[in-house]
Amino acid sequence: MPNNSLEAAAERLGLDRIDLRILSSLQEDGRIANLKLAEAIGLSPTAVLARVQRLTRDGYILGYEARLNPLKLGAGMLVFVEVLLDRTTPNVFDQFKAAVQVQPGILECHMVAGGFDYLLKTRSADMNDYRRFAGDVLWQLPGVRETRTYAVMEEVKNSTHLHLPR
Repeated sequence: MPNNSLEAAAERLGLDRIDLRILSSLQEDGRIANLKLAEAIGLSPTAVLARVQRLTRDGYILGYEARLNPLKLGAGMLVFVEVLLDRTTPNVFDQFKAAVQVQPGILECHMVAGGFDYLLKTRSADMNDYRRFAGDVLWQLPGVRETRTYAVMEEVKNSTHLHLPR
């Protein structure tokens, strides 16, 4: 019997404790060798590989990527932007979403409920670089009526890890 709601949800999705342990291990180190992962999980390398392939095929694992240091790569300024559109019609939403998809300077875009329509996450070298980006990209996106910018003064926590029971 599951001992928490996340584990119960995982069970409903067809995952078991071993799947959760594999996902948790891969979340910590996506480059872990299959043999080392198998040793950590306590299964044969063949069984672990089959599970990882199934978890990938079923969409639980979306892919693997390196986390880069934005400070070392000239993108140390983190900025969140609220976007309010001039109209909230399916056509305007579709145009906005399509335009955002092709902008590499926009790291994340989320449609939200509340006083504005979208929340964007961007990175820039500095305030001058962000100002250029705002004028050349953000304010030119289709349907944008208003934006509010929040420059981050300190990143307290930055994680992509989902909480999984072990």
